[in-house]
Amino acid sequence: MTDKAPNPATDPAAPPAIALHGVELSLGRGAARVHILKGISLDVAAGEAVGLVGPSGSGKSTLLMTMAGLERPDAGKILVEGTDLAGLDEDALARFRGRRIGIVFQSFHLVPTMTALENVALPLELADAPDAHARAERELAAVGLGHRLHHYPAQLSGGEQQRVAIARAIAPDPAILVADEPTGNLDEATGGSIVDLLFGLKRERGATLVLVTHDPGLARLCDRTVRLRSGRVEAAAAA
Repeated sequence: MTDKAPNPATDPAAPPAIALHGVELSLGRGAARVHILKGISLDVAAGEAVGLVGPSGSGKSTLLMTMAGLERPDAGKILVEGTDLAGLDEDALARFRGRRIGIVFQSFHLVPTMTALENVALPLELADAPDAHARAERELAAVGLGHRLHHYPAQLSGGEQQRVAIARAIAPDPAILVADEPTGNLDEATGGSIVDLLFGLKRERGATLVLVTHDPGLARLCDRTVRLRSGRVEAAAAA
């Protein structure tokens, strides 16, 4: 696994890449409604790597999804690169997310009927990029899969599928990467190679990285960890 990335040289006066103010979120209906996030306020600096840690059910993945605009809070404000996500309708939010935020899921979420190349080209095509397939091919080569362009997800190992997912996330050259347990479905050796890849790409591209993890070793690679418990920030400290 890679050495810890150096702390980003950010201007303390610069606005944060992500800013959450008093974010509240409940899911479900009626008696089954559960209060997930409870007054979360948190800033993530541009170029910073932040690990979200805490016990299962503490709200880590839900918090990550609100940062990415995949869940809308009931109350509070989320600013991503100065843009108030609440001010965007669903179409505008999808366009903003497609340009500025790359998302890596634990379960890969690849389209099974598309090849690796087609999966990576998809967000570029949705953004009307004229060179979608050429860029997708370059990104797959960057994650070591230049020889697997025309393989379908079922023909790839778990580690290879996660590499395709990372290539898809970085293809639009987003300023922010979010990853939900990116090594959770992988063995230790494969997970280590994925971590090396993710942090290497983060350094090369100067992206902000926020990830959810239960792995203390992975959390220590981040510039800072934020510990959640019962939907609240319990502590935030340098990793």
